[in-house]
Amino acid sequence: MRSSHPRSAAVAALVATALATGLLAGSADAAEGAVSADPIRIHDIQGTTRISPLNGKQVTDVEGIVTGVRTYGSRGFWIQDPDADDNDATSEGVFVFTNAVPTVAVGDAVKVSGTVGEYIPGGLTSGNQSVTQISKPTVTAVSSGNALPEATAINEYTVPAEYAPAGDPAAGGSINGLTLEPSRYALDHYESLEGMNVKIGTSRVVGATDPYSELWVTVKGWENTAKRGGTIYGSYESQNTGRLQIQQLAPLAQQPFPVANVGDRLTGTTEGPLDFNQFGGYTLVARTLGTVKAGTLAPEKTKPQAEQELAVATYNVENLDPTDPQDKFDALAKAVVENLASPDVLALEEIQDDNGAKNDGTVSAEQTLAKFTAAISAAGGPAYQWRTVNPEDKKDGGEPGGNIRQVFLFNPARVSFTERAPGDAVTATGVTKVNGKAALTHSPGRVDPANPAWADSRKPLAGEFVFRGKTVFVIANHFGSKGGDEGLTSHHQPPVRSSEAKRLQQAQAVNGFVKQILAEDKNANVLVLGDINDFEFSATTDALADGGALYPAIKSLPKAERYSYVYQGNAQVLDQILTSPAIKKFTYDSVHINAEFAAQNSDHDPQVLRFRP
Repeated sequence: MRSSHPRSAAVAALVATALATGLLAGSADAAEGAVSADPIRIHDIQGTTRISPLNGKQVTDVEGIVTGVRTYGSRGFWIQDPDADDNDATSEGVFVFTNAVPTVAVGDAVKVSGTVGEYIPGGLTSGNQSVTQISKPTVTAVSSGNALPEATAINEYTVPAEYAPAGDPAAGGSINGLTLEPSRYALDHYESLEGMNVKIGTSRVVGATDPYSELWVTVKGWENTAKRGGTIYGSYESQNTGRLQIQQLAPLAQQPFPVANVGDRLTGTTEGPLDFNQFGGYTLVARTLGTVKAGTLAPEKTKPQAEQELAVATYNVENLDPTDPQDKFDALAKAVVENLASPDVLALEEIQDDNGAKNDGTVSAEQTLAKFTAAISAAGGPAYQWRTVNPEDKKDGGEPGGNIRQVFLFNPARVSFTERAPGDAVTATGVTKVNGKAALTHSPGRVDPANPAWADSRKPLAGEFVFRGKTVFVIANHFGSKGGDEGLTSHHQPPVRSSEAKRLQQAQAVNGFVKQILAEDKNANVLVLGDINDFEFSATTDALADGGALYPAIKSLPKAERYSYVYQGNAQVLDQILTSPAIKKFTYDSVHINAEFAAQNSDHDPQVLRFRP
């Protein structure tokens, strides 16, 4: 199985595509004239595009020095020709896929015969670029103990500012057939170093150590810097060229991977082959790993609301269910009390049913919520009450059997919930007038649950609250995930973001419902919040805000503070609170307690908005 590290079943289905060939029409035929009396060199195999001109061909006695050996996951080794050509577009390194544990060592001079291929991490449909490799190899040792080719430095001076060329329309938007321009485009620069021995100097960590023993750094310390040390993803054109994933070659049993948070520094020299994998693209697989120097980053605490301020928050608690250990409940509860200052209304996403992922038809979440609210009380928080609508079994997506849903927690000492003919999973709440003011027909109720936009996705939960005599409508959301979208390093440029279509429809549905409320009362206090699973600059957010019905409150923050999630070293917005026009003055806080840290209670940061209705 060819994967950059063992992620169990995540790549099990990809064996069949382990040697994808013919990615470009005629790519193998193009090599016919390349064979001559001269021996094939690594730069001949790599060529000047992403696809080898020798793709699918047999090569004999390709010479190189072993620069790295991987004994786990995708087993094999990298070789590099110490005698480089004068073309910056052609890499001098290549991966040799052995399948079995390699018998070579770093510093060996070898000759390799085998089949040139283009392996696509994640498979043909993933959109990922391919890795040029030699498979089914016959390896002949020539000598050992050789000096390694000098590592090529990757730094702020060598990586271009422009991310990628535009894909060729005639090739479906692919960049595979384009001649590399490594001095102009960052992706071309990295591709021109594929398989080569590279190094970075002291670099800031922009993606914390994850469960798969990898972290992200930036070699451009000034690039879109977040206030707390990360790198902001602020537009589709701000991909952040300095980001690089770091793994290590040494097995974890032999050398534990360092634990790092955003803002820490990976000091000294980190050196090893440059790989490409499906979980982040270009990756320095360190033979020599620098030392993590810890920074001073600490979880944030929001300011408590004033007596006359209503504090409303949203928090994705990542598949919480009663089978989770008590310490997860306690840690989340402590965060609600200490970091979120016990908001008056808290919308939760990813509350699972009473037995979690056990797929037996259970949909109630009473035990989950009783356990969580008890933990909040034990942490010194208020005696929260809750309101929700149980989903239909297996109809809302998420972890199979988990039946995730949104839930309102509210502090009855500060705010009251207006119960109006509570709805069920399939009944839509509507908008009416009661005593001359806008009201929901069902509270709690679901927004437009029969709309195809919500198929296999969480339906919005709407509720009416009263604070100091003023009605506040709150709509809690968990929009469709980004699953299926191509990564930023896709061979399609720009990458295909197929999941956006569904979120756009979901946003239009919620926007339409808000407009119904505003049609009855233009001064209604409406908050739309939750895990929107999309950026503040996205078409999804634009659709939510359409017609001035809502304002994405995270835009009130300086750009360096706009993020709730860190993905592949990019700090970005997924969680949002949007306000209706009547809510003119508010304070907003993205409370950074999880996304930047290796130790997380959830992978999302909660959001809090305070205002006076």
